[in-house]
Amino acid sequence: MSEQQQSGTRRSPSIGRRNLLRGAIVAGGIAAAGAGALGIAQAQAYSHPGMLIQNDDIDRMRSAVQGNREPWISGWNRLINNSHSFSTWNPRPVERIIRGNNGTDPENYWLLMNDMHAAYQNGLRWRISGDTAHRDCAVRILNAWSGTLKEIGGWTETSLAAGIYGYQAANAAELVRDAPGFDRARFRTMLANVFYTLNNDFLVRRHGTCDGHYWANWDLCNMASILSIGIFNDDKAKVDQAIEYFWNGKGQGSIEHVIPFIHGDLAQWQESGRDQAHTMMGIGLMAEFMEMAWSQGIDLYSARDSAFAKAAEYVARYNNGHSVPFTKFVWYNGHNCTYNEQTVISEGGRGQIRPVWELVYSHYYGRLGRAMPNVLEMLSKVRPEGGGGDYGTASGGFDSLGLGTLAYVQERKPTTLNRLQSYNYQDRYVRHIQYDVRLDNTISPAADAQFRLVPGLADAAGVSFEAANKPGYYLRHYNYDFRLDPNNGSSTFAADATFHSVAGLADGSWRSFRSHSHPDRYIRHYDYLLKLESVSTATGRADATFRITT
Repeated sequence: MSEQQQSGTRRSPSIGRRNLLRGAIVAGGIAAAGAGALGIAQAQAYSHPGMLIQNDDIDRMRSAVQGNREPWISGWNRLINNSHSFSTWNPRPVERIIRGNNGTDPENYWLLMNDMHAAYQNGLRWRISGDTAHRDCAVRILNAWSGTLKEIGGWTETSLAAGIYGYQAANAAELVRDAPGFDRARFRTMLANVFYTLNNDFLVRRHGTCDGHYWANWDLCNMASILSIGIFNDDKAKVDQAIEYFWNGKGQGSIEHVIPFIHGDLAQWQESGRDQAHTMMGIGLMAEFMEMAWSQGIDLYSARDSAFAKAAEYVARYNNGHSVPFTKFVWYNGHNCTYNEQTVISEGGRGQIRPVWELVYSHYYGRLGRAMPNVLEMLSKVRPEGGGGDYGTASGGFDSLGLGTLAYVQERKPTTLNRLQSYNYQDRYVRHIQYDVRLDNTISPAADAQFRLVPGLADAAGVSFEAANKPGYYLRHYNYDFRLDPNNGSSTFAADATFHSVAGLADGSWRSFRSHSHPDRYIRHYDYLLKLESVSTATGRADATFRITT
């Protein structure tokens, strides 16, 4: 067993997680199916489209593109300028796909790889533009493969082909699942018989090697394929199998093994000592796995106290050129479980551009308002994210479906920016200066005094103050003083950064803000610094009264 397997504590998902899907949440093992029933379909009406793209995503993309709004329009232009998205794309299906040198057959996996990205991109173009030529192209590609493909072979890389192109094929098909002419039944059969068989075999046998032999990406792509096939085929046993493996799998892709060490707000990735290209590939695969589960009401993003957010920050930080801590990583590989160790983080592929970051940022910041400063810095380099065909012809450029700037960016609402004007010093406004918070009448830059008043992080009936120029950073009290801090997702932070707006203590037409965590205390200024204090005097009431201006 590897070092992290010896020390890790296995965790099962808790009942009561996001429950948007009736009966889809697994509590412990493989719900109702049992280990002996993994290949037996169990009927389940899953949400469709319900993988990487949902109806809300389609509506958002369509509205943004029609409105010519950034950054979505830049993402759209990236899509329509990619030749894989052209409706004239002609599929090249074959009966046997080969990935890996087996000594006899030449590799040809690039045929399937390119065609699945073409099907996905054409399906996406149709969903956004309504142009049926792209719908028909996607259908033509998918029908051609489901009517032809019989086998995926080669060397051990067969498992990579079945995993990566399996989840991509299912996502492409999900976009056109109800399109006229699409042979959904035949596609389901291909996914189950050609792809799933290999996915399942890898997670069970791993080609006869030690549990820790294969890098995390091998597990992750096969987990993603099983999950997506389960959703597309409405097969509950397969969905349950994928979620169960996420929590308790023996290989390096389970949540306890893929993140072996937590370093405060950063978390080391299993492949960090290998190279950065494969590390970023893993970030993309895990994000896509978690997003497909989220689409069905299952929250895996929050697993192990949102360890994946910390891992994404770790990987982004290092690939942005900054230093990160590294703990020696030990694993055992091969058929005889040979000892291996990595003592330093790898610089191989450092800073490579991969389209895997928008989805991570979309969830943790776009949905939750969590600060992800290192991922945001990476986004400044990769936006707008492209898709397969935009990152060269090698397989690494097709490991992720990408196009995240178009598909995943969440607009933070409300969009209005506000200032907090003092009642008794009306030439002064609340501002942050190097994370300290005070009243000031000389505000430069102006953004330092602008805040987005969002629903309270701890109570949506309250309000939290997010800095306009520091996404994910909020006003919060700490030992009754105020400062601007990054939202780390903790309940303590949420409570300290949540306030309840009440009629102004000095003037009912203005506003005062009562602390959520200390209901007897209010935001007030004292010697121009913001404090959290009880208010009993006329001066105190005036100090605790503000006007919200835009």
